[in-house]
Amino acid sequence: PMETLDATVGWATLLKARSEVGAIARTADLDPLTAAAERYITLRKFAPDLLETLEFQAGRGGAKTLAAITLLRNLNRAGKRDLPGDAPMPFRKEWQKIVIDQDDKPNRRLWEIATLAHLRNKLRSGDVWIERSANYRRFDSYMLSREQAKPFIAELDLPLSANEWLDQRARELDKRLKKFAQSLKRDALQGVRFRDGHLQISPIRATTPPQAENLAQQLNALMPPIRITELLHEVAQATGFLSAFTNLRTGEACPNENALLAAILADATNLGLSRMAAASHGVTRDQLFWTHDAYVRDENYRKALAVLINSHHRLPFSRSWGDGSSSSSDGQFFRGAKRGASGGDVNARYGVDHGFSFYTHVSDQRAPYHVKVISAATHEAPYVLDGLTSHGTGLKISEHYTDTGGATDHVFALCALLGFRFCPRLRDFPDRRLASIAPASSYPSISPLLGKTIRTDIIREQWEDVLRLVGSIKAGHVAPSRMLRKLAAYERQNRLDVALQEIGKIERTLFMLDWLETPDLRQRCQAGLNNSEQRHVLTQAIHTFRQGRIIDRSHEAQQYRASGLNLVIAAIVYWNTVYLQTAVTHLRSTSAAVPEDLLAHTSPVGWEHIAFSGDFLWDKAAASAGRKTLNLSKQARAA
Repeated sequence: PMETLDATVGWATLLKARSEVGAIARTADLDPLTAAAERYITLRKFAPDLLETLEFQAGRGGAKTLAAITLLRNLNRAGKRDLPGDAPMPFRKEWQKIVIDQDDKPNRRLWEIATLAHLRNKLRSGDVWIERSANYRRFDSYMLSREQAKPFIAELDLPLSANEWLDQRARELDKRLKKFAQSLKRDALQGVRFRDGHLQISPIRATTPPQAENLAQQLNALMPPIRITELLHEVAQATGFLSAFTNLRTGEACPNENALLAAILADATNLGLSRMAAASHGVTRDQLFWTHDAYVRDENYRKALAVLINSHHRLPFSRSWGDGSSSSSDGQFFRGAKRGASGGDVNARYGVDHGFSFYTHVSDQRAPYHVKVISAATHEAPYVLDGLTSHGTGLKISEHYTDTGGATDHVFALCALLGFRFCPRLRDFPDRRLASIAPASSYPSISPLLGKTIRTDIIREQWEDVLRLVGSIKAGHVAPSRMLRKLAAYERQNRLDVALQEIGKIERTLFMLDWLETPDLRQRCQAGLNNSEQRHVLTQAIHTFRQGRIIDRSHEAQQYRASGLNLVIAAIVYWNTVYLQTAVTHLRSTSAAVPEDLLAHTSPVGWEHIAFSGDFLWDKAAASAGRKTLNLSKQARAA
């Protein structure tokens, strides 16, 4: 039943926008919405029309699938119920056993459900495709051609020969494994022991000195109280991020800053436009709705965020926390509507509520530079690279941290090939096996830690396609998450998927050796993930209305909520950074000691001095910001 439901929802989504619905409505003398509901209520109502309307194509190995579709189409046309004894069964063997009844004949209903569910999976992976479709194309069509990808491969300084890459990696891996084996023998690794064939790794300890906590309290006490409306106006005038919100039709900037900031805050707080209008002074409901429709788009949110992130990166005081070369990413769960398809998915990790996850990337300077709404039930790993490759800011990220949910061998492979150092905190680290290119017998003292030998033949065979995929991602031609999800959708692993996995095992092994040999790396990863946790806490303070529940029906509106929230957090980080610099200057003017090394333990993500609720006084905030922004700009320049 769950397979049937999943297939039904998927096909209904695929067909709902087709003009055929109007024709059905005219024939049935029903309005289009009612006709659509009637048409898609069960698998047997819409499946025949689906098969008649769409022309499916398949590559090698897809003949059985196409034969099953043709048979089902012909049976529907003829109105026949009985299946021939030799009906093609392209689906899994476990399903074949269920489809065959006690008389050794295929059950028509089960066979049809299995065929359509199998077709759904093949469409997701790209094994079966529909010409001229945006989302269900042939897998190869998502990538650049080999010639088109060459300049981007050269930019990454990747060898065109698989042998050259494998020789270099084999030498590096062999040297590192032998060195690691010797270090284990001598018990020379800090916090790491090898006992009875198992690794024992000491937990990471907090390194914040008491003096840093005292300094943070002093600085927080000096932060001036401010309303969120005033803060947004000040930051907007100091950075100019509102210029990114241009009119969809004319391309002009929004003339009503109050209405635009109110619309952004309505997304960020989850208040919604109507309630924001009721709680606001200085903007009307009509102004809010018109401004949101005309100026708020996901593209504009991304541009505005890039302006804010770049402005913050230029503040010298932001170097107190990092140089913008490392970042972390993590998902945060938000409950959805109580029922219906718009309510999101259920993830047992978060209880029984439906919902969504806001997957956010945060730099070492504490600013959130990318966010994406994803299903709560989906794996986070495919989206790690989306933020690293398409954030559009001036940050040059070289090292990235995640928790276990963001880590797969595929992500290790693509990160390494794209020039990123991927450093996840692996919950099951001691249970993961190291990989080697040389035979495991070359490292007898650590043989219990070694898994299967790397399949170099598959890497050689698929190297050209691996480079083509990496070049396509580097060029921005395709989102990494799209390709990783398609590879994961194959019922049987295809050769490119296996090659990426084998490359990922090599890169993961090198990372694991770094992790075991370098305590500083473990501390950096922990600190980076703490940055994401701090951002989550601030999110809960802002995104409070409707108890934080996302009730928007469309993915576009859900993304607006996430983007507005990210933009407001980035504005808070910018404002706090400027005023923290002023507070430090003040303390030093009173002869108080403020060592530079302690500033790394402070944070611009505090909000105790910011009023988020109450009436939103936009007119007064604009007047106040006009007086204060010059001061903010002066402080930023002085800093």
